[in-house]
Amino acid sequence: MHAGFLSRFHRSDVDTPVHRARPLTALAAGAVLLSVTLTGCAGATASVEPTATATTSVTQEVTATTTAATTTDTDGTSATTTAETITDTAAAAEAFLATLSDEQRDAVLYAFDDETKTTSWSNFPVTFVQRAGLNLADLADEQKTAALAVLESLLSDEAHATVVGIMNGDQYLADYSSSGDAGVLGQYYIAFFGDPSDTSSWEVQFGGHHLGINATLDGSTDAITFAPTHLGVQPAVYTDDSGTEIQPFDGIYTAAFAFYNSLTAEQQATLTSGDVSMCAPGDTCDFSAGAGLTGADLTDSQKQLLLELMANWVGMADEQTTADALAKIEATLDTTVIAWSGETTYDMTTGDGINFSISGPNVYIAFQAQQGSAGADVAGVTTSGWGHVHTIYRDPSNDYASSVEQQASTGMGGGPGGGGA
Repeated sequence: MHAGFLSRFHRSDVDTPVHRARPLTALAAGAVLLSVTLTGCAGATASVEPTATATTSVTQEVTATTTAATTTDTDGTSATTTAETITDTAAAAEAFLATLSDEQRDAVLYAFDDETKTTSWSNFPVTFVQRAGLNLADLADEQKTAALAVLESLLSDEAHATVVGIMNGDQYLADYSSSGDAGVLGQYYIAFFGDPSDTSSWEVQFGGHHLGINATLDGSTDAITFAPTHLGVQPAVYTDDSGTEIQPFDGIYTAAFAFYNSLTAEQQATLTSGDVSMCAPGDTCDFSAGAGLTGADLTDSQKQLLLELMANWVGMADEQTTADALAKIEATLDTTVIAWSGETTYDMTTGDGINFSISGPNVYIAFQAQQGSAGADVAGVTTSGWGHVHTIYRDPSNDYASSVEQQASTGMGGGPGGGGA
């Protein structure tokens, strides 16, 4: 059965490929200051027409490695096991640490059980919720390259492409949007909780406004979890400096509508009868499911499509880690509840986007279109609704690989509308 999962949930089979963004930019401060409300992002200002080439005076282009963005083992081949990913990521983390001064090492390293881990990630700008660790904008080029190599070692090719697309979407807004204030979109931070190791537990935390990765790696049990993690996107479609159209969430949207379109009219009515829930960063959660369609209502092929959708969050590393996570979710899929609201066709020119939640004993995923551009308007580009999305992945049985509850320290957490997704 395990071998079957490795085959069924290989990420190249799960996701629709997305265009890779330009080489990952070490995003600097001085981009866009976002105004926020309890929905995480709100407000708008006048649009401006983007120029032909992005402004890069406050950034430096850094290519993380000269190889393809894929997890590789020590022999230079793609990592397919959890143990290989843990070993490679620990080695990349140690290489990054070796580039730092003593002061920088102290700033990036925390005890594994430091409560900062639970309060330093959010969908709110870093001016509202301070991130842990080192700001990539404050690092020298060699250090930035080494920091980004940690992500490459940790993430699958598809997940890395999504992360690159998210980050460069933030940079696109910093370059082109109507806000000229010194700001937050270009600020990304990296921190380690616990010492990087392939024999014990430690965590990589990486993120900024539209990204919050919390990956716990445990070499003693060969386990990796990304719960909790925030993926967001704004805009959903943009053009990079080479003229390539980038859609970081195209794989997620495609998988979501493949699942929706597989349902009968009666199933779709049940799916849209419930309330889409939101369990936000900054909140403690009871992960209540509410009304909606349950896994028990699905055919085997529909269950497969639902698992393929969830793989966009739970399958961010190697094949074995993905297979193990999905097998755990599948075991309780019959009691997992799915709810949906918003549009019913994948057409970004119509309506205000989609919202859905998936809530079960071993998985919690929420996807919400944000009805506001947060001052990030760009002429001719959708930066609200379809074009501004926040998502959250949590595991009610294994958040942070240790505790279900997250400390609500900022007072800026959840509630309807995506208070921290």
